[in-house]
Amino acid sequence: MHSAGKTSEIGLEQAAEGMTLATALLDTNGSVLLPQDAALTASVLAALRRRGIDRCVVWAEEEAPDPEQLARQRALRLQRLEHLFRHCADLPGSQALLAQLRTYRQEQP
Repeated sequence: MHSAGKTSEIGLEQAAEGMTLATALLDTNGSVLLPQDAALTASVLAALRRRGIDRCVVWAEEEAPDPEQLARQRALRLQRLEHLFRHCADLPGSQALLAQLRTYRQEQP
C-alpha cells in the first residue's frame, strides 16, 4: 500500500502527537513496541522516552494512511485467516499457527 510512500527517520525529540509510524517500532530484543501505522500520542511518546527509544520512522504527512481503511484491511485479513483455517482450527498445531498468524497480520498495515 505504501511501498513507494515517503518516510522519514526522525529523532524521538522531533516526533509529535498525530504522527504515524511507517515501520514497526522494536525494542532492543526485537519485540514490537508499536506496530506499523500506529499513531503517536503524548502518552506513547512519554513511554518511549522512558524506555530509551531515540529514533522512529514516520510517514510523511501526505502519505499517512487512513485509520478506518487500515482497520478494514486488518479485519479482512483476519476473516481470510479464519476462512483458511475453518476445517482445522481446533487441532492443537493449527491453533498455535493460527494464533501466530493472527498476531503477525494485526501488526501489518
